[in-house]
Amino acid sequence: MRPLLLRLSGPLAAGAVYLLLRHHGDAPAVMAGVVVWMALWWITEAMPLAVTALLPFVLFPLLGIDTVSGTAANYAKEIIFLFLGGFVLALGVERSGLHRRIALHIVARIGGSPTRLVLGIMLACLVIGMWINSTATTLVMLPIALSLVDDEEAPVQVRQRLTIPLLLGVAYGASISGFVTPVATPPNLVFVELWRQWFPDRPVIGFAQWMSVGLPLALIFLLIGWVVITRLVFKVGTEPLGDQATVRRRLAEMGTMSTAERRMALVFLAVALLWVTGDDLRLGDGPAIPGWRSLLGLQYLTDTAVAMTGAILLFLIPSGQRGTTRRGDQLMEWTFAEQRIPWGILLLIGGGFALAAGVEKAGLAPIIGGAMAGLDSLPPMLLIGAVALIVSMMSELGSNTATASLALPILAVIARRWGMDPQSILWPATLAATLGFSLPVASPMLAIVFATGRIPVRNMVSSGIVMDLVGILLLMVFFGW
Repeated sequence: MRPLLLRLSGPLAAGAVYLLLRHHGDAPAVMAGVVVWMALWWITEAMPLAVTALLPFVLFPLLGIDTVSGTAANYAKEIIFLFLGGFVLALGVERSGLHRRIALHIVARIGGSPTRLVLGIMLACLVIGMWINSTATTLVMLPIALSLVDDEEAPVQVRQRLTIPLLLGVAYGASISGFVTPVATPPNLVFVELWRQWFPDRPVIGFAQWMSVGLPLALIFLLIGWVVITRLVFKVGTEPLGDQATVRRRLAEMGTMSTAERRMALVFLAVALLWVTGDDLRLGDGPAIPGWRSLLGLQYLTDTAVAMTGAILLFLIPSGQRGTTRRGDQLMEWTFAEQRIPWGILLLIGGGFALAAGVEKAGLAPIIGGAMAGLDSLPPMLLIGAVALIVSMMSELGSNTATASLALPILAVIARRWGMDPQSILWPATLAATLGFSLPVASPMLAIVFATGRIPVRNMVSSGIVMDLVGILLLMVFFGW
């Protein structure tokens, strides 16, 4: 009975929202109803998340929001193939056994205490994510985190308590790293490009300027997030995952790196290096340091192409392991990848893009902007808090990139109407687009860790709401004075 009621709640709530908002026009009201319907099903898991993500295929053409072909385009966005390539690379790390070696080295250096492990993983994600896209950072660190909690020699109860906090630590650390540099996450690039186009008479936002604000904010946010997932929402305990002597013994037993591990490490490091050095790096108002795309004239070879190149190479490069069969002697084989790639997550991300596109096509975005227009009477701190809350809620229901692309132009127009410095509202709004911590569809980082099947939605929501509120408060403090 309960599953039936949960399934009925979606369309019933959609109908109620349509009636409440019908005075704005049929298309925006219908779209608002679809947003509420999908949000309810995602939150309650009334249907499998990937199935809910497919609703736009039926509802958009049925309700006149978009065509089937227009809707389908959202499920083939370039970033989805970045995920696919990243998933294959992560599986290659797992298949070679490289992740176990890295995990043991992490435990050997920072200790086996659960709280220290979570902090160590989060800090590693923050440092890596400053230079590599947050999505790629998650793909790099997730196999390492999984190898820690899948260690059969560690106490079972410790592993069970640690699993959810450690996996969330990967997602949170990678997400928070998006605060630090302008290249860390796509919403930042949307803001930088919009600033350059809309305000050409204003100084560009340089790398150093961004980090002077983003790095202190990110460090404070990360430490609070660490407390949230290790002491406030979850209890990881104090019993260590493994003593140092045992860890060192196991490292010694592993011996030197195998041929497969070395070759996998070379491919992975090459991909990561190409990700980091592809775009021009601007450290201030001076000339930019050119990336390899500019130097070689390969602007069309994006991060997605790099990821797919690395993934394809895994199917071509021999593993070099003795005694392997001819059919399976590459670093990756298709049957292994096919069984382990979380295809449903790719549909989930596509559903988020479709939802954001539907909001724009149906004319719901200007209504949201109009609702925000009356906020100018609030004190600066409350104004920023209100904007951050609205943007973060939008990000929970769709891609953070799509949210930034949707919200920032609206806010730029509104800031002009309010007669305020656009940067004072666009910057916190950009960071708020990265705040979606509650739903798997809210960000690629959460989608990737949710794909492990180890984190129930209710646990993600319970800690995510706290993280969202903490993030909004920090944005109010940093930008509201």
